[in-house]
Amino acid sequence: MSWPQKEAITQGVLEMLRVNMELKPGETLLVATDVPRTQDWQTEGQAKLEEMLERAVLARLVADVAAERFPNCTTIFWPFSATGGHGVDPDGATAARMREAHVVLAITTYSLSHTNAREGATRTGACVASMPGFEARMFEADGPMAVDHRQIAADCRAFADLLTAATEVVIRTAYGTALRFSLEGRPGHVNDGLYRAYPGVWGNLPAGETFAVPLEGTGEGQLVAPAGWYPNLSEDMTFRFEKGEIVELLGGGAIGDEFRRMLNLGSHEPIYRARRNLAELGIGTNPNARKPDNVLEAEKIKGTVHLGIGDNIHMGGLVAADFHEDIVQPQPDLFLDGKAVIVGGEWRIYP
Repeated sequence: MSWPQKEAITQGVLEMLRVNMELKPGETLLVATDVPRTQDWQTEGQAKLEEMLERAVLARLVADVAAERFPNCTTIFWPFSATGGHGVDPDGATAARMREAHVVLAITTYSLSHTNAREGATRTGACVASMPGFEARMFEADGPMAVDHRQIAADCRAFADLLTAATEVVIRTAYGTALRFSLEGRPGHVNDGLYRAYPGVWGNLPAGETFAVPLEGTGEGQLVAPAGWYPNLSEDMTFRFEKGEIVELLGGGAIGDEFRRMLNLGSHEPIYRARRNLAELGIGTNPNARKPDNVLEAEKIKGTVHLGIGDNIHMGGLVAADFHEDIVQPQPDLFLDGKAVIVGGEWRIYP
């Protein structure tokens, strides 16, 4: 286990606070992080517990740097009990703290992006960086935080305009993905890492993603998660969609078993049907993102696309779920209304 070192992250933290979050004098910064629950110490393996603790220490160091270098701001470090799943709301006290801050850094293991707590914070004007799975190395000079965010913003906007204009999407990969769905009436959005354009802006850090919400009920085909492109995934995992919902899940080994448990394919209960929803199309635009088995980073890799399942109501869709997971697709072909905009992972959007 290698604990984060304050000296190694300081410059990256300062750049984040100045460029990405534009922290201003008099503002309140909340650095929130999730820590293992009592039951996690009984059920999780040593590696997972160490990962969670290391991330919590990293969050504390980020808060320490902010408090020291931005003395005219109020910095609050807020550890809270982990929720146990991406898209599961935290406790009420944490949600309240998020609403009271001007800037929120959620350096967590389990994502708060698709939660009422995050939406409540942004509705009250907080600017939120959701950072689930964040690692200290991401602050390094060649890491995914050390990029030209204005170029990323331009690339994101170019793709967002294409998504907004598109009706039909087709995605294919050499790994076996062949999926079709509609974007009719669903605009493209940008996650460029510049989160102070106006109150209530939110997104991921590291950034570099354009996304849109597929029209519910339109997804048809199959989505293959290749081995190595999801945490601990050692064999390919295939999701089959009919009418926008997962109807079959093959392979994936132990990770596939976890998904089968969460999706409960034999059940018609609303909670499980919501988790099976085709929720998101994302396009990665970050040239320094490289790591395939860290979803936060992998979905930003330039030349990839990703498909989300579960909750989309927090992105402008109609399905509310306690679950959201992204499946990254390397070297994809992406067609919008029959026009190839990505071929084998290479962009075709610029002359």
